[in-house]
Amino acid sequence: MTPADCDRVTEIRVRGWQAAYRDLIPASYLDALSVTRDAERRRTLLARGDSGVVNLVAEDDGGVTGWACHGPYRDGELRTADAELYAIYVDPGRVGGGIGRALLDEALRGCAAAGHARVYLWVLKGNARARRFYERAGFEADGAGEPFEADGAAVPEVR
Repeated sequence: MTPADCDRVTEIRVRGWQAAYRDLIPASYLDALSVTRDAERRRTLLARGDSGVVNLVAEDDGGVTGWACHGPYRDGELRTADAELYAIYVDPGRVGGGIGRALLDEALRGCAAAGHARVYLWVLKGNARARRFYERAGFEADGAGEPFEADGAAVPEVR
């Protein structure tokens, strides 16, 4: 991913949240997501060069169609020797066309090449479509869970 990709990556991420999480996260939270603010934050993080974090983009005909990000597993504020898939999003109009799987496969190759024995990810407990996607790739819930707060509502995630 380059700084020039940040606007499109953020648009995919925000529109992805708004499409996939409409029934799982309060609408007030989703409607308040800002492509402009998030793109600037993403450019800042990219420029800072967060150690070990890898941002991947999928392109089709020169345009960004998906984004994935992975790096060291975060256990609270600590980073461990394991890896974590932090995010994977595909343009909502392109979901189901293999872009997400290609990004996931590349992220897993990168994690293995970096010497990570395990890869973890967090997914919204109620996001059945994403959970099926990850299960088909060999992931399974390990019993860990935690909520995050969105406009006062607890939104449960599973690892």
